Amino acid sequence: MTSDPARPFGRVLTAMVTPFAADGSIDLAGAQQLAAHLVDRCAHDGLVVSGTTGESPTVSDAEQRAVLEAVLDAVGDRAVVVAGVGTNDTAHSIEKARDAARLGAHGLMAVTPYYNKPPQAGLLRHFTAIADATDLPVMLYDIPPRSGIPIEVDTLVRAAEHPNIVAVKDAKGSLTDVSWTMARCDLAYYSGEDALNLPLLAIGAVGVVSVVGHLVGPRLAELVAAVESGDLARARALHTGLLPVCRGVFRTQGAILVKAALTELGLPAGPVRPPLVDATAEEVAQLRADLAEGGVTL
Repeated sequence: MTSDPARPFGRVLTAMVTPFAADGSIDLAGAQQLAAHLVDRCAHDGLVVSGTTGESPTVSDAEQRAVLEAVLDAVGDRAVVVAGVGTNDTAHSIEKARDAARLGAHGLMAVTPYYNKPPQAGLLRHFTAIADATDLPVMLYDIPPRSGIPIEVDTLVRAAEHPNIVAVKDAKGSLTDVSWTMARCDLAYYSGEDALNLPLLAIGAVGVVSVVGHLVGPRLAELVAAVESGDLARARALHTGLLPVCRGVFRTQGAILVKAALTELGLPAGPVRPPLVDATAEEVAQLRADLAEGGVTL
């Protein structure tokens, strides 16, 4: 658990997959086992549940509540558990936020509303409505490749005026925008794009919300520590060593290949749900080669 307001969710979090059984049903025991593995053995300060990597578009609200409750029971006494509650419907997002708060989540993550492409005024109203719904700290998730629109710097600065909006998970890829936002407000930045972890940390991000963290959590913790201590040579070496892992996991949709890797490691993961499709034998072989180059043996 973190008490540092400069990094309200800790340093290293992973956007956790949602384990499914072979028949596609939720594997709650597997979710607890995986959460405990990541926190107790892989240097995680926290977990984000029911984010994109958790296949939230195909996991019902009732299932998401069950997963959140299971993960909280497993690791909530020693890790920050953040619930993904963002949708492209403000009323639905508010309902999910209140559910997460009632179950005991430590924080909320709200992605930019996708598909309906609201103007920036609509984004601000959406995010502040979610933040008003509970007393929990909120992390905004800025990911234009999925949402269709960015959260502009001015919008982020205005959102930061809300006492509950405390952080941004950035997958926009604009170091300029991130730099300007951090210069103008006190939002805590978390890298949401693994290949850009080092650049974002170098300009002031306080941590990562990772996908490859399922496989290399301790090395991410070491990367954050190296930047904090000013050992940029060590940070660059870690960054370079992790590039093959990032390439391997993101050759296709991250949840597909992370689940394949976890399965190969004997950890709970299971299949993905349609419209995603499980990795082919050829994709698993390529993943194995990529990860081996990055020091991860399946």
